[in-house]
Amino acid sequence: MVERLFSLQGKVAIVTGGSRGIGRAIALGYAEAGADVVVSSRNKRPPELENVAREIQARGRKGIAVAAHVGKKEECQRLVEKTLQEFGRIDILVNNAGANPVLSPLLDLNEEAFEKVLEVNLKGALFMSQLVGKHMIQRGGGGRIINLSSISGLRARADGTGAYCISKAAMNMLTQVMAKELAPHNILVNAIAPGSVKTEFSRVNWTDPERKAQRLREIELKRFGEPEEIVGLAIYLASEASSFVTGEIIRVDGGMTI
Repeated sequence: MVERLFSLQGKVAIVTGGSRGIGRAIALGYAEAGADVVVSSRNKRPPELENVAREIQARGRKGIAVAAHVGKKEECQRLVEKTLQEFGRIDILVNNAGANPVLSPLLDLNEEAFEKVLEVNLKGALFMSQLVGKHMIQRGGGGRIINLSSISGLRARADGTGAYCISKAAMNMLTQVMAKELAPHNILVNAIAPGSVKTEFSRVNWTDPERKAQRLREIELKRFGEPEEIVGLAIYLASEASSFVTGEIIRVDGGMTI
């Protein structure tokens, strides 16, 4: 029973931002749970992304890499069309692609940088969810949409990450509104809100001595998380084990927001 509940056998997943960090870990975890996986990233010459596709294949599943900037709707369309051409269906969407190109107080925030954060973190999740959600409805309903949010969307910070905090707070509301709208079609929409996880994306938080010390003071477990520590929850939310869970923003933060 447990194996059946958490199995992704026969499922097809898209993981955006899948070339490294949390996205890569989730893509490989899904492959090990039985899913075929499409990984994407903004990089137009993506050796890292191709390597992840090969790692998926090495686990006995089908894996393809598609370069796509999710902030551009036409590229989202191409990613979805490529997936459907290759696999014929999409069962799971993980909106993991993220951007935080600048550390700046809001009073000094550059408009271009703010637009880039919203383009990837918010518009990208919306565009992909629209396209995949419509496909799921057209094929008869059922499916999972999982957004990678952050505890930064649940608690304000004054450390230059204001634009990122705003985008993730908006993603949380996107998650809940879409969960309501798609519930009649049995499409479950949830968000994972990691805390301080040691990835290339968050490098400044674990390489800058002052920022690192501050984070470790805040984390009850007194260490940074690892990308693999997000995978179990991502599998749960994609599987039948979570069949009565929708509209949730679930923290994985080592006790940081207790």
